[in-house]
Amino acid sequence: MGSAKNTSPAPHQDRRDRIEEMRRAERARARRGRIMIVSVSAVVVAALIGVGAWAVTKSGDDKASSDAADSKAAAGSGHFSYAGDGVGTWSGKLTRNHVTKKVTYPMNPPVGGDHNPVWMNCNGDVYGKAIPDENAVHALEHGSVWVTYNDKAAGSDVKALAAKVKQTPYSLMSPVQDQKDPIMLSAWGHQRTVKSASDPAVASFFSTFVQGKQTPEPGASCTGGLSQ
Repeated sequence: MGSAKNTSPAPHQDRRDRIEEMRRAERARARRGRIMIVSVSAVVVAALIGVGAWAVTKSGDDKASSDAADSKAAAGSGHFSYAGDGVGTWSGKLTRNHVTKKVTYPMNPPVGGDHNPVWMNCNGDVYGKAIPDENAVHALEHGSVWVTYNDKAAGSDVKALAAKVKQTPYSLMSPVQDQKDPIMLSAWGHQRTVKSASDPAVASFFSTFVQGKQTPEPGASCTGGLSQ
């Protein structure tokens, strides 16, 4: 009786199959690892983006709040104390920092406080339109007198005051529609209302405050700044 034929795989074939199976398992594990890494990375990146956006937004909000608070405090708190001559003197400290933002002054027109680095030209300059407070305050720091008026001022007074300003170095003039009186005169730390261009107080104010003792920077230029 003959023996049955041996159908078992050859040893070397069996070894190749096991090796191939191990390789397939290794490739599968590698794919799962890559998928896991990509998934985790995506979650981490999304979290970082979210945190970064929150930080930027909060920083912007904090800066805006800080700037708003700084601008309101820039000119200091205080009030006008009036002498017998009708000139008001500001009682609070007038800071002198150079800023590029808008400043909310506690008086109108302002007589001092933080201001723009560029002064408004004040070499007898008459402006037909409103000028930035921050630049005008810098002109006051240089010892100028600022004549302001609104639409309640008589045209003849406006014309006469403009003529006086044009003849006076270290002075300037512009409309300020929301000021409390038709004609007002301002210098660093000082202010008064006058009834008309012919009011003797006009000449007295100019004589006292054009490059007067109140000037923080006497002799500083009134040209080479901002002009309309």
